[in-house]
Amino acid sequence: MEQKISEIKSMMQAADISGLSAFINTYGTDARPGVKALVEKARKKLDAFEKELARTEKMKEYEKKYASFTRICGIDEVGRGPLAGPVVAGAVILPKDCDILYLNDSKQLTEKKREELYDIIMEKAVAVGLGFVSPERIDEINILQATYEAMREAVGKLNPEPDILLNDAVTIPGVNIRQVPIIKGDAKSISIAAASIVAKVTRDRLMVEYDSIYPGYGFASNKGYGAAAHIDALRKDGPTPIHRRSFIKNIC
Repeated sequence: MEQKISEIKSMMQAADISGLSAFINTYGTDARPGVKALVEKARKKLDAFEKELARTEKMKEYEKKYASFTRICGIDEVGRGPLAGPVVAGAVILPKDCDILYLNDSKQLTEKKREELYDIIMEKAVAVGLGFVSPERIDEINILQATYEAMREAVGKLNPEPDILLNDAVTIPGVNIRQVPIIKGDAKSISIAAASIVAKVTRDRLMVEYDSIYPGYGFASNKGYGAAAHIDALRKDGPTPIHRRSFIKNIC
């Protein structure tokens, strides 16, 4: 008895990547249009997976270059530009045999994908460190120095300690570990990309919490950046305790 197309569809949908090739081999000669469409869909899924494998492998260039080091740490920050909230740095040591796919500059990912990857990174990473610098401290020492401070704090929280740092673009003062600054590193290194995602998700969650404490500024949606509604609220109601005074002096 010929197998129903609905049953074949269920099999295709349930197949993992390793099962897609077997699915294509089994049903590739079925002449029914519905099955042909399912086989083509399976081929596209397999092709997309193989392209992602190749992209991720390319993003391991620096990890391979410095493979002689035992614990390679990626570092990135989020929150340099907002008018409110802290700057947050992430430091991540991934395992040598890291198999996490879809790592990329956090800004290139959807919120849903960032959240998914955050959980995977936290589960699989050898170590994760986070650094936070408050708006008051940013006003005191400026955003660049605050970024360095957040990065030093993130590195200092790692256990075990890293023996080389891959940084997104910067060289961090006051750190006695070899550093490799990489321009646009969050799109070129899986370690930096992982740090970018962890820092971004952490800061976004924090700004959602601040939205409930200081409603009216849209922190849950704008994350403290200068959206029009945020600026309007600033001019109408004035700053909150988490606003960076040095960033808003021309607004208020």
